This record gives sequence, structure tokens and C-alpha cells, in this order.
Amino acid sequence: MPTKLPRLNVTLEPGLFEAIQLLAQKSGLSASLCARDLLAEAMELHEDSYWKDAAEDRRKTIKSKKTLNHEEVWQL
Repeated sequence: MPTKLPRLNVTLEPGLFEAIQLLAQKSGLSASLCARDLLAEAMELHEDSYWKDAAEDRRKTIKSKKTLNHEEVWQL
């Protein structure tokens, strides 16, 4: 069945290819679906790392006199 999703060709080292094949077999997935899921997980980790760094940069430059604390925001 044709797909409209973009495709990506990747060259893997033999050990990594075998690891993906084994993981796919254990999961009952095709190797391509297994690789897709692994790539999605890796992207989430990179995204988390990016936002952590962005928050840390912002924390360093924020002026505490202009911020609200938890109770002020939620009017507790």
C-alpha cells in the first residue's frame, strides 16, 4: 500500500541493524516501524533537553521582582 509519508534511507552498522531486528521481532513489529519508534523516542529526549536548557537560560536572566509566585498566579 503506497504511503504519502516521507521516507528516509539510513545506513546502519551491522551490530545496530541486528539489534533493531531483534527488538522488532520481540515487539512483533517490522524493523522499519521499530526504527521509526526509536527515532521518535530519541527526538523526544532531545526536545526535553532543549527545553531544559532554554528554561535554565531564562531562569538566569529573569528579574525576580517582576515575577509572580505560585500563590499569586493561582490566587490561592
